This record gives sequence, structure tokens and C-alpha cells, in this order.
Amino acid sequence: MTRVRFAPSPTGYLHVGGLRTALYNYLLARKTKGTFLLRIEDTDQNRLVADATENILDALSWAGVSPDEGAGKGGPHGPYIQSERLETYRNHAAELVEKGHAYPCFCTPAELAARREEQTRQGLSSMYDRRCRALSRDQARGRIEAGETHVIRMKIPDERTLVVDDLVRGPVEFSSAVVDDQVLVKSDGFPTYHLAAVVDDHLMEISHVIRGEEWLTSTPKHLLLYEYFGWEPPRFAHLPLIFNRQKKKLSKRDGDVAVEAYREKGYFPEALVNFLALIGWSPGDDREFFTLPELVEAFSIERVNKSSGVFDLDKLNYIQRHYVKTLPTETLVQRALPCFESPPEPAYLGQIIDLMRERVTFMHEVPALGYFYQDPEQYDEKVLKKRWKESSSELMTAFARRLEALSAWTVESTEACLRALAEERELNPAELIHPTRLAISGVGAGAGLFETMEVLGQPACVRRLRAAADRIQLPVA
Repeated sequence: MTRVRFAPSPTGYLHVGGLRTALYNYLLARKTKGTFLLRIEDTDQNRLVADATENILDALSWAGVSPDEGAGKGGPHGPYIQSERLETYRNHAAELVEKGHAYPCFCTPAELAARREEQTRQGLSSMYDRRCRALSRDQARGRIEAGETHVIRMKIPDERTLVVDDLVRGPVEFSSAVVDDQVLVKSDGFPTYHLAAVVDDHLMEISHVIRGEEWLTSTPKHLLLYEYFGWEPPRFAHLPLIFNRQKKKLSKRDGDVAVEAYREKGYFPEALVNFLALIGWSPGDDREFFTLPELVEAFSIERVNKSSGVFDLDKLNYIQRHYVKTLPTETLVQRALPCFESPPEPAYLGQIIDLMRERVTFMHEVPALGYFYQDPEQYDEKVLKKRWKESSSELMTAFARRLEALSAWTVESTEACLRALAEERELNPAELIHPTRLAISGVGAGAGLFETMEVLGQPACVRRLRAAADRIQLPVA
């Protein structure tokens, strides 16, 4: 059975790259009828941010990729927060030391820094020089009993070729000569990512580890740990990085990188998920728009790209507009209502959204369409000078009178009424259309005039035409 995990550190917001990693794990779990697990990796106590775990859970829920098991959900393999599993890691580290696969290291940070500096000066790779590896067990035990601060390091074998059989990249070879004796347990007793992740992935029965490309170079160490413990490793898939348009790794310097920021800006979860899915994965055809169930159906690890993808905000906006155009009216109404201080009736708001969904990108733009909620208090000066003629006031009065007499208020009836008046006055219909739009909305552009009039309703349109005829005085130049 497929069991996958998303294992973020609670160090702040959920990065959009983190959401993509969670999404790919979720998709594989759903595609194979497996389990998607959330684990919180909080062993770096210096970087913890209050409420970060709750924010991660909230962001995943908003995006529709909530875990089946794990932190915030529970399950048979808990606890799912690493700081609550310290005894487990200590026991496994002790097992490695006992088997001769790890050793205590007493080198101080200052000593390590001095040696790294010397290695750099000599043009050598900056690696631990293994001097504590030469200590006998009795020597190491004596120093520990004396209270000497130490860490636990793993032993990397000499002259080994370590092969990562990656599901995205295929076989990737590493020489053990370039793999450092990794710290497994820090001096504060907390494990590093490397020990904790391997132990947890085994105990939580993870079958596939899908994570960012930045962890590929660490995977040889992880494979060695599986070997040392005598465990079967999971399958690994390392996802390509997300770049900005300058082909550099996406970071805070590029602007917003937090899922929360895009949520606050008004992006729909459907749009962000759809967009992120396509950064590094291809369905194999030219489709651009996918619901979450459609992504599940189409997804395969084999179609994840090796090359990095680009976070293109124009593409995200394009996908966002697609969902504004296609989501059910009722859904859009529910998302627009919180954007109002004093929301209109949902039925009326639905009419506005249906009319304007081709012209807006975010629901917070809907309250800004002020003329749908109150009569214009002023008129666009540029449009006024261009569109309001000496005869406009009289024409608006005449048009208002005819509109008031209509028994049916529809797009067709209002348009027929305007064209009949234009024909009688031997005018181009535009000579009525433009001042009418200005009178009822205060602006010179928008959705179709007669569709707008249908939404505004008969009383409002008649009232606004008469108000404009009374208030707008020539000359306006």
C-alpha cells in the first residue's frame, strides 16, 4: 500500500513550493488509494515560530489537500511531531553506536570552524576530518561520563559508490569520498533531520518519499542509515526546484512566496493548486485546467520533470480568471460576501457576479463596482466631456419616460426601447448608449449596457437617468 508523507518544519508560513510537494504526495496517495500523512519536523528548536503548525494545517485544508493521518489528525503511528519522539531517536542513535556505525564527536564549534577555514585556505572540500572517529569506545565513554559536550556522527564508509534510484531522475551515483560524517544527534539531544526522517519514515511505514531536489545530495546518507539499521528503504522522488523568471530559486526577494499571501490576495485554492501542479509536472497533453479530482486521475510520478519550473504570476492570474469564469455562481457568491462591509442580498450579488465574471480576477474587486450598490454621486470627467452632448439631458429624460412605461424589464426590451427612440430621433444608437451608460454608472465602460440595466433594475435606471439629466449641466468644456 502506498504511504506518503509531507514533513514541513514549523518555521513560519507554508511556502508555495511546500504546498506543491504536499500536493504531489497527496495526488500519488489518492491515485493509488493510499494514505497521505503529515509529520511536523520541529527538531531545530531555534527556528520554531509560534502557531506555524496551525498555519500549515490551515493552508493545507484551504488548498484541499488535508492529510489522512498525522499531526492534527491522529493515527496509529503517532506521535507525529518529532519533538515528542526524542526517546525513539536516542534509542536508534545508541543502536548505531553499538553496532559501530556511529560515534561520539567532542570537537567544539570553534575547533570545527577553524578546521573548515584551514581547509578552505588549502582549497580542500569543507568536511569533518574524522578525528573523533579514532577514539576507542572506552575513551569516548570516559569523556561522556566526565560530562563533556558531544554530538553523535554516522560513519561514512570509504571507497563506496552510493546509488540513489530516483523516480524522477533515474539512477544518480555518489562517491562516499564526498559524503561527510553527518551529525545524527546534536549536543542538545535533538536529532538532525537525517536520523529523524529515516527513523520516522521507517516506523511510519512510508513507501515513497517525495520531496524537494535540495535533499537529493543527502539521500546517500539516508540510504546508508537504512542499510545500517537493516531496513528496506522507500522509493525516492526528488522534485525540481521552483525558479523565478530570472531562473533563480524562488525566495522572499521575489515577493510573495507564502501560500497565506496568495490566499489573502484573493486567489482561489483551485487556481493556486492547478497552477502549482503544472510547475514541474505535465499531463502529457495540452490541457491547462484541472480540478483536484482530475489532477488525481492524470497524475503520475513518471511525468514529473527533471528541469526546474518557473513561477509565472501572469500564468497564475490566467488560471485564476478561468476559475472566476467557470465556478458556480453560488460558490463565487459565498467567496465574495466576506469582501463586503455591508453585503447585498446573495441573489442580487449572484446577478452582479454573473454579469461581471468576465471582467474581474478576484472577488474583492466586486465590492469596488460601486454603481451596483448606490446611485452615482459623480461622473467621470473625461467621459463626460466626450460623451455628454447638449441634447443628452433631454434624451435621457425621454428615455427614462419610455423605460418607466415598460411592462417587461429584460435585455431585449430595454435595447428595443433605446433603438426605437434613436430611430425616431434619427440618431445613431451610440448617441444614446454612451450617455445612458454614464448616467446609470458614472463611468464610461463596463459590461454590456442592456445586461447592466437588467441587473440594476427598472426603478434604479429610471431614477439615475433623470438624476443625470438634472445634475449634468453644459458647458462641460
